[in-house]
Amino acid sequence: MPERQRSGRRRSAARGGFHPLRSLRTWGLRHAQAALSSLGRLARAPAPSLLTIAVIGIALALPAALHLLVRNAAHLGQGWEGATQVSLFLERNVTDDAARTLARALARRSDVASARAISREQALAQFRRQSGFSQALDVLNENPLPAVIVIHPASTSAAAVEHLVRQLRPIPEIDRVQMDRQWLRRYFAIVHLVERGVTVLSVLLGIAVIIVVGNTIRLDIQNRRQEIEVQKLIGATDAFIRRPFLYTGLWYGALGGIAACALLGIGLLALRGPASQLAVLYHSQSLMPGLDPGTAGSVIAGGALLAWGGSFLAVGRHLRRIEPA
Repeated sequence: MPERQRSGRRRSAARGGFHPLRSLRTWGLRHAQAALSSLGRLARAPAPSLLTIAVIGIALALPAALHLLVRNAAHLGQGWEGATQVSLFLERNVTDDAARTLARALARRSDVASARAISREQALAQFRRQSGFSQALDVLNENPLPAVIVIHPASTSAAAVEHLVRQLRPIPEIDRVQMDRQWLRRYFAIVHLVERGVTVLSVLLGIAVIIVVGNTIRLDIQNRRQEIEVQKLIGATDAFIRRPFLYTGLWYGALGGIAACALLGIGLLALRGPASQLAVLYHSQSLMPGLDPGTAGSVIAGGALLAWGGSFLAVGRHLRRIEPA
């Protein structure tokens, strides 16, 4: 009998002791109950919930759309940068054979990917086709155009191309070197400026999401003031009272992110036709590739985090003011 009593006490102590798995299961169950109950409250008030979700969705969709636009514009500019070429206009007295010989010599350079010689007759025929001054050119007694060598640099970086141009200018047969990259620099400067503006706009709209959710949670706290007072009277902790409001903000942000992704999908679908036509003109594969999973996940996660932060600030500020009379 004494041995049975000792074993029974040991079993009782084991049942009443600390079990990490049981505590973790209880913690997870409480959070699941708070998440589901907060989602149920949103479902029971569909009109205000949908209005708040729509506002959050629009606030998240605008910077995400601008981010996609800037990313596609930068991708298009990189394609132009890859097609950089340098035109070498030769002296008038350089023959076509000498131009082809010089082109072969330049093609052997390590910093030159390819070099192609254009004879004077080819240059005149090309100018005649593209300029529309064929009748005026017929009046001339001789071909005024020199031979040209078109070079594609091995590296498309601005420093490498400028270094190549500085090395080519002293060659005696070359009269003028043309490398028009200034427009490309302006283009990337504009893209960088727009990208910085999108960042600023994203921060401002993120603050707007925090304010909207915080104000919504504040109103919810005021509507449930008596319920909170009763919970405090029976000994409920602040963490227990705070938990449903935090999950409410989390649901607002996540659902708002899903709404933003839906708006982006509709917008990209509407722009796909004109974007495809523009891509054909610029010899690009696609200017509107669509909403990738990484961007969609970032929008949803960012919305949930911002809304959770707004609810956390609102609950921490207004919950301390409610005390049972």
